[in-house]
Amino acid sequence: MQFLMIISHDDSFRPTESLIENIHAWIVGMEQKGIRVYGNPLQPASDAVTVRIRNGEENIAPGPFSDSKEQMCGYELIECKDLDEAVRLASKHPMAEAATIEVRPVWAQLAK
Repeated sequence: MQFLMIISHDDSFRPTESLIENIHAWIVGMEQKGIRVYGNPLQPASDAVTVRIRNGEENIAPGPFSDSKEQMCGYELIECKDLDEAVRLASKHPMAEAATIEVRPVWAQLAK
């Protein structure tokens, strides 16, 4: 079963060199175990563009879709047996101590 780890932080976050090294070690370890499918950090939320179509009308706006204290800064797609395992692995991710990680199940693929 796949889970998306949505990693968010506020504007005061500044990664340290040791945090980056620890993230890299977590990634390597999860890849070696066949758990990590894919992931990446994201450009700042200020670089985002939000697209909405409502009643056939297109609305394109600069910036993230929500105005909140924390913004999504990265993601990891992982393969686990269940939500408990995914949450346990998220709690071991170095960003869990520096930011917030939301773990969300991915819908089973509907079409191939």
